[in-house]
Amino acid sequence: MQYREFGKSGYRVSALGFGAMNLPGVPFEQAKEALNYALDQGINYIDTAAAYRNSEEIIGESIAHRRSEYFLATKTGERSYAAAKEQIDRSLMRMKTDHIDLIQLHYVNYVHEFQTLMGEDGAYRAAQEARDAGKVRYIGITGHRPELLAKWIAKYDFDQVLFHLNLAQPFALDELIPALAERNMMRVAMKPLSGGFIQPIDKAIRFPYSQDVHTIISGMVSVAEVKENMAAMEQDVAAEEKLELEQLARQLGEHNCRRCNYCSCPLEIPIPDVMISSMIREKFGLLPKGDGFYQKHKEKLFSCADYEPCREKPLCEEKCPYHLPMSTVIRESTSYFG
Repeated sequence: MQYREFGKSGYRVSALGFGAMNLPGVPFEQAKEALNYALDQGINYIDTAAAYRNSEEIIGESIAHRRSEYFLATKTGERSYAAAKEQIDRSLMRMKTDHIDLIQLHYVNYVHEFQTLMGEDGAYRAAQEARDAGKVRYIGITGHRPELLAKWIAKYDFDQVLFHLNLAQPFALDELIPALAERNMMRVAMKPLSGGFIQPIDKAIRFPYSQDVHTIISGMVSVAEVKENMAAMEQDVAAEEKLELEQLARQLGEHNCRRCNYCSCPLEIPIPDVMISSMIREKFGLLPKGDGFYQKHKEKLFSCADYEPCREKPLCEEKCPYHLPMSTVIRESTSYFG
């Protein structure tokens, strides 16, 4: 396992981090085994959030007795001071610890949301108070709009940013990662498989591994998945391979969707998943989870072309800050079914 200096923290963090978001979906004993195996193999960064069902409780029940062995990051999605303060205290209790290494203001994609949480009665003040009280050590932020995150960290005091970085979403390379590196901030990349769409898995892991980030959060739910992720990182990425991966990422990222979710479909089509998987689907095909997604939403995808309110101008495209041709991509996606 490779370790990297984690910004200004003085901590050496494993290049692979354990994403605990999906643990509530498997039997507890399986989740416990995966977490402990990851620690045994030297993975020392554990990522969760208050919103991930009972993920925090699983961590508390499974590895609280090994608390000194890992850097613990969680998130609050609350925007107000009072709600965030309560949620941070609840997270401490759930994970059976007296301190959280990193609390992140979660899923911040709108300017008005950011202004609210940074205000006098906002969640940022609750995080600051928790830090002053020794309940948390560092404060970070997560979001899906890298250009906004780059602006926000230039004006406000954050220690860390969690952002997408994968073969289908390389957008953080342009502005955000350089801005973070300039400030020596903790750089954490998430969703290397984009929720189960991207393959081949070794390339998917090695792309963010080759970039200027400290740790990559991969959602793992079994010992086998921990082994698979670690195997992809056994060898360093040489310059030639790094260039090839970057070129592939630019190609697969031509859909330009950041998963900011400004779009909302009246037919309940998960538009970002269709957008982000579009290039991957055509070049490499889909992992089983990705195929399951398309099968599940097959009827909705076909109904998009006939939805009357969107005939003149698709409602989703009116809301997209990047002016993407989402309706066209959705309609073309039906070719997946033959």
